[in-house]
Amino acid sequence: MIADLSTRAAPILERLIAFDTTSRESNLALIGYVEDMLAGFGVASHRVSNDEGTKANLYATLGPAVPGGVVLSGHTDVVPVDGQAWSSDPWTLTQRGDRLYGRGTCDMKGFLALALAAAPTIMAAQLARPVHLAFSYDEEVGCLGAPSMIRELVRDLPSPLAVFVGEPTNMEVVTGHKGISSWIVTVTGHEAHSSLTHLGVSANMVAVRLMQQLADLADALQQAGDPKSGFVPPHATLTIGQIQGGTAVNILARHCSFVFDLRTPPGQDPDAIIAPFLALAAGADEAIKAQFAGTGVSVVRRSKTPCLMPDPNSTAEQLARRLTGDNGPARLVPYAAEAGQFQEAGFSTIICGPGSIEQAHQPDEYLELAQWARGASFMGRLIEALR
Repeated sequence: MIADLSTRAAPILERLIAFDTTSRESNLALIGYVEDMLAGFGVASHRVSNDEGTKANLYATLGPAVPGGVVLSGHTDVVPVDGQAWSSDPWTLTQRGDRLYGRGTCDMKGFLALALAAAPTIMAAQLARPVHLAFSYDEEVGCLGAPSMIRELVRDLPSPLAVFVGEPTNMEVVTGHKGISSWIVTVTGHEAHSSLTHLGVSANMVAVRLMQQLADLADALQQAGDPKSGFVPPHATLTIGQIQGGTAVNILARHCSFVFDLRTPPGQDPDAIIAPFLALAAGADEAIKAQFAGTGVSVVRRSKTPCLMPDPNSTAEQLARRLTGDNGPARLVPYAAEAGQFQEAGFSTIICGPGSIEQAHQPDEYLELAQWARGASFMGRLIEALR
């Protein structure tokens, strides 16, 4: 079964990689491909679209509509390849040696391909309990798509036993991840000649002062880290990921914006951590508005994804360890995923998938064939467990 599943999954992965589902693009072509494939196996699927109708989640039930099944969850979007030095076309699955290269091979279209390749076997097996597929959009930009789908799963699915989120973990069981919150800060200044600073407000200069406060906060969070937290790094992290601003070197900048994210271990409240910065930004907003009309500082929350709280001996962890043979210590990861959102909705959830997170988001992203085989073995054992 395992060899057959790997063979069936290879052309599926090739097709999935060929879809440019960078988060800024639509994922509907990929979703349509998956819908058609499942329909060919006699499986009805359900879209949950975004408000604009440009992207969609997709979920489907393989097997009987009864409680006790397992949800296989993964995201369809990938990060950009812009500016990265790839040795081969990132949108073409390429094998070199014992590795499969392409954007999304490990993060995380490899897992999706294995789940889809298992579909005909699942349907033919007449399982006693179902496998539910749950594919989301916009995970890479803050886990924005999954919540609307999760609400429907809570409403419509017979209660599943477990949710497995297939982020790359080297097929080891991960029981906790940090939460992530992100914000967009926009500063609107008042343009003037750069020699006449008293006649304007530079949005860049205001933004730099705000960013310095965030840099200081990041240092404080590092100092306050708990070495026993189990996370690497062991503290909350704060980084500024994007900065845009200014028109010319001799013009006081009219506009500057930056985006930052805060990643917090379980037990730390991101809202409490960021509250002093928000107060500082509000003060800056009042100060520049008092000088010139039309200026100001805006801080808008972009995302808030909960952490995955470790739940020792949960049903999801017990089943995943049995399927993988993983008897190692509890593992925690610093990245955020949809697992926390599933757990928050009441699902017993862990993370387990083929590939290494160290390869994710890199040029020449790859999935080792050994990991591919371990993922196929996992799917085979899951089918047997649900008979």
